[in-house]
Amino acid sequence: MKFVLASASPARLATLQAAGLDPEVIVSGVDESSVASKTPTELVLKLAELKCLAVAASRPGDLVLGCDSVLEFDGQILGKPKDPATARERWYQMRGNVGVLHTGHTLRLGGEEVSRHVSTRVHFAQVSDAEIDAYIATGEPLEVAGAFTIDGLGGAFITRIDGDHHNVVGVSVPAVRELAADLGIAWPTLWR
Repeated sequence: MKFVLASASPARLATLQAAGLDPEVIVSGVDESSVASKTPTELVLKLAELKCLAVAASRPGDLVLGCDSVLEFDGQILGKPKDPATARERWYQMRGNVGVLHTGHTLRLGGEEVSRHVSTRVHFAQVSDAEIDAYIATGEPLEVAGAFTIDGLGGAFITRIDGDHHNVVGVSVPAVRELAADLGIAWPTLWR
């Protein structure tokens, strides 16, 4: 049995590798824009399940993890910004404020599947317009949910989190351990 990550996210891969796993990466190809939901929790769980199922269909004997994250801010669900102007506008609103990063996780082995979401409050620094422009110019915020990272250049603009740090990176290691246990798999058996 192999551990398969159904995600193109280098941050998710690095987080799981640091936790002792050696995931094989297979990108799901799920069109995230085709899925809508009224709540961020429902959305991330739907997307995580779709990504997991898309990959698990061809890997029935392997343990497949699908994840998806969005930022809930001021009543809005924010995924990846489409362009620099959108990212800039988001940062103008987020600075000095708090959002909630939601990540859905679905783990599947054969015909068994378990899911859960994790939510973490993120406190954004009171950054200047110049800092926002410099950050957007790097391209980093254009590729991630909520237009920020905590494990990259954007980490300097996060003053505090309430909850699981790994979740803000895109995969809650404690949640994945619990999901594996729900499937009868002891976490240490997954270590490389």
